[in-house]
Amino acid sequence: MEGLPTTTKGERRWRSKNMQTSSPSLVMAFFSCVAWLYVAGRLWQDAENRKMLSDLLKKNLEQRPKVLTVEDKLMVLGCKDLDKRIAEAEMDLTLAKSQGYLKNHLRQSESFSEKKLLAVIGVYTGFGSYLMRQTFRGSWMPRGDGLKKLEERGIVIRFVIGRSANRGDSLDRNIDEENSKTKDFLILEGHEEAQEELPKKVKFFFSTAVQNWDAEFYVKVEDKIDIDLEGLIGFLEHRRGQDSAYIGCMKSGEVFSEAGKDWYEPDWWKFGDEKSYFRHASGSLFILSKNLVQYIAVNSASLKTYAFDDTSVGSWMMGVQATYIDDNRLCCSSIRQDKLCSLA
Repeated sequence: MEGLPTTTKGERRWRSKNMQTSSPSLVMAFFSCVAWLYVAGRLWQDAENRKMLSDLLKKNLEQRPKVLTVEDKLMVLGCKDLDKRIAEAEMDLTLAKSQGYLKNHLRQSESFSEKKLLAVIGVYTGFGSYLMRQTFRGSWMPRGDGLKKLEERGIVIRFVIGRSANRGDSLDRNIDEENSKTKDFLILEGHEEAQEELPKKVKFFFSTAVQNWDAEFYVKVEDKIDIDLEGLIGFLEHRRGQDSAYIGCMKSGEVFSEAGKDWYEPDWWKFGDEKSYFRHASGSLFILSKNLVQYIAVNSASLKTYAFDDTSVGSWMMGVQATYIDDNRLCCSSIRQDKLCSLA
């Protein structure tokens, strides 16, 4: 039997071992193939999802409204000419705020009126002006029931005064006592009554008055001025419904730059080489329509004051579309026979 191939015991062990080691390799290769197919499938699915999301986003962006530029918005709002429209926008803001968005101010119960008033007249006064107030109460300014009847006609008159630098002292107490009897004061709680604070007083007066009374006009009068009240009422009646009206005895004049002299203006250098004030109404008596007063009320914190209240108000009116109305009848020092005011 020498011609038959023979297999040794060592060769059989090697073949058996080789078959045993190749089976796990096949299994691992199979699972590797399955894992690769799974990963490839997920990548393909993710790619499809990304493409779908990209298409949806692109479609959504195409359907969104066009983003307007600033120029487009100005054209839509009708505000292409900003120089003409800026005042109207500010007036809209003042109206909104005056109708409930002004903080820390509540309308007093006495201020409510179903019928819009014609005018609120504020007569400036001071702590030492008791005799002058009594003179006014006995002449052109009604008192007691006469004051109430005048309000029924749409005219409110109040003496305007701030508080003492030493709050609660005898000066404040005297005013409170007088007011409890006469009921004819508008006390500016946030204002300190002092000569150097007069330019700020006009801010407080207009801001407080427009919050307390809804009127066509607001009138500032100095305490040395007598008024033809019926004549002034007729004058204002004739101008009812006139917005942006800045009414008074218009003037301009020299700006004094020397400290210590009368009418000294600390900011004299701002008025140019000619040192001349811009056109403004005399401080003795001037009138503003409601929308201008609302503008002052809302922007009072940022409005610049000069040495005098009349020039301060004049500077504010230069920044809005105010209608200047110059009437000689409001020149209180004039010798005209038909004037509406005169020096007391």
